Amino acid sequence: MRYLSVAAAVGLTLVSLSTSLHGQRRDDQIDPRSIALLEKGRALKAAGNLAGATDMVETALVVDPRNRPGFLLLAEIARAQNLPGKSIRLYREALLLEPNDVAALKGQGEAMVQKGAVEKAKENLAKIQKLCAAKPCAEGPQLAAVIAKGPPVVSATAQVAKQDATKVPEAKN
Repeated sequence: MRYLSVAAAVGLTLVSLSTSLHGQRRDDQIDPRSIALLEKGRALKAAGNLAGATDMVETALVVDPRNRPGFLLLAEIARAQNLPGKSIRLYREALLLEPNDVAALKGQGEAMVQKGAVEKAKENLAKIQKLCAAKPCAEGPQLAAVIAKGPPVVSATAQVAKQDATKVPEAKN
């Protein structure tokens, strides 16, 4: 009688552990539904529908937040929409999943140059060069060319128009 309650507790513990371990996926296995949504997003981007592509890729990331290619595609879409800050953040999300992703480092560096953060982009270039020391990769020279070109030049009239658009009208008393 004394051993029955202990045996029941041990049995329940073993059942609960085996059930929770059985239901988990490997880290590198992405949900197929997320991959299908990502492909639809790629097709929409190729067709020029950036808003629809953004919605589709965001849905893919909700289905499986470990979908690193989804973050990369969303970052590319943000850069195409001239949103380098958002793009940098999305590349950072991809780099959290895989810190040695050369494509994400290159994309983030290009977005940093687009935003004007050339020194930070040079740090990404150094990481790429370190990762590509054993085997040559194309991302290093491509990012070096973007850094050499420098950030885009914004005309004074565009700068003034941007500032005027962000001003809040003052309330008259």
